[in-house]
Amino acid sequence: MQLVGDDLIKVNHTILDRMHSRAPLIPQLAGHIIASGGKRLRPMLTLAATRLCGYVGERQIGLAAAVEFIHTASLLHDDVVDASDLRRGDATANVLWGNQPSVLVGDFLFSRAFQIMVQDGSLEVLRVLANASAVISEGEVMQLETLNNVEIPEEKYLEVVTAKTAALFAAACRIGAVIAGRGTVVEDALENFGRNLGIAFQLVDDTLDYSAQQITLGKTVGDDFREGKVTLPVLLAYRRGDEAERTFWRRCIADGAQRDGDLDAAIEILQRHDALHDSIDRARHYGAMARDGLGIFPDGEAKRALIDVVDFCIERAY
Repeated sequence: MQLVGDDLIKVNHTILDRMHSRAPLIPQLAGHIIASGGKRLRPMLTLAATRLCGYVGERQIGLAAAVEFIHTASLLHDDVVDASDLRRGDATANVLWGNQPSVLVGDFLFSRAFQIMVQDGSLEVLRVLANASAVISEGEVMQLETLNNVEIPEEKYLEVVTAKTAALFAAACRIGAVIAGRGTVVEDALENFGRNLGIAFQLVDDTLDYSAQQITLGKTVGDDFREGKVTLPVLLAYRRGDEAERTFWRRCIADGAQRDGDLDAAIEILQRHDALHDSIDRARHYGAMARDGLGIFPDGEAKRALIDVVDFCIERAY
């Protein structure tokens, strides 16, 4: 997002500066996952939201770094919980350094994020990001409760997605309006934009897990399948399938008794029932709601940039 390119450089400098510690392992391990991260999407949302709201100042720099620290901490914890070996094609921190250092460095990054929030001095910013952090943790626990359960209702899956992913998108956007002093109506609009964008983003991610497109994105195909995660494509295929197919999903996901060739068979079943196509359609629906949420803002460079983010999140599927 060229609009916030200069600010994003400052955010990256802040991230590097605030990773420093008397314990050398902390910047080493944290630097590994941050360097292998994506496009800094969540910090960019904070930067673009402040620009959309007409804010002039520097507070967004530190807060965008705090948002990235919260996200990175959750990734470190995720990889330990999921026993993941790869993230974006690179070995995960828990593989390189072990589970204990990964969890503890994740805790350090959460703490750094809260230090930055306190230094910002806004109780409302602190409330928004602290609430988001709590909701993300709840989402992780809820996902554990749904793991391997192909019988969960779609509403429960969306509840997990909203908590685990969309909550931070929503908070990252809302704080842009908070520091700009734009009031509740604008704050709510940006929060709703971020939440719907976050849901769309995760729906696409969950669909890409069964797509060769993952390879071009530097990820491995089938991670969710191997870990027994129940995502929307699986729920749709399970609901639409015959008893033999349901037995297949129960064996692979519920029982974890996977065999060679099961991933290919799963992808074939998903395609047969249009589960991948329909999951992307659902993502488009949430993307459209995100775009609609920007309707209260006048047209301009910042608004177009945020709409471009929505389009990017959906178009990753192609």
